[in-house]
Amino acid sequence: MLNIAFIAHDRKKEEIVNFAIAYEHVFEGNNLYSTGTTGQRIMDNTKLNIHRFLSGPLGGDQQIGALIAQNQMDLVIFLRDPLMAQPHEPDITALLRLCDVHGIPVATNVASAEIMARALDRGDLSWRELVELHRPRLDK
Repeated sequence: MLNIAFIAHDRKKEEIVNFAIAYEHVFEGNNLYSTGTTGQRIMDNTKLNIHRFLSGPLGGDQQIGALIAQNQMDLVIFLRDPLMAQPHEPDITALLRLCDVHGIPVATNVASAEIMARALDRGDLSWRELVELHRPRLDK
């Protein structure tokens, strides 16, 4: 069971809802998180249960970032609108930086999100288990 976050800018919300509908069978059974409106829209259109944080501009991006920093997030699907300036751009940049620092896979468009969903469906995203298996033990 993985911890997966969904985030979408306003003009990408319909796209993330359609994506969640298409891959609902892949996401069910995982721990799902989202910023406020995005999560509500996905739940309104699927049977997925999503823990909703605040709206992105009100701190939801930062709440998801906190989970990333605490090593409690496995995958982030963040459909960004590259053609629209966002008032909370520093929060967005910080979230993406945290994904890079902690090695968390992040999709920023539906094409990369689909690759991740298909990998999840195949069981390819068990990298945390592999890291733990091969991590040197300090108690020896």
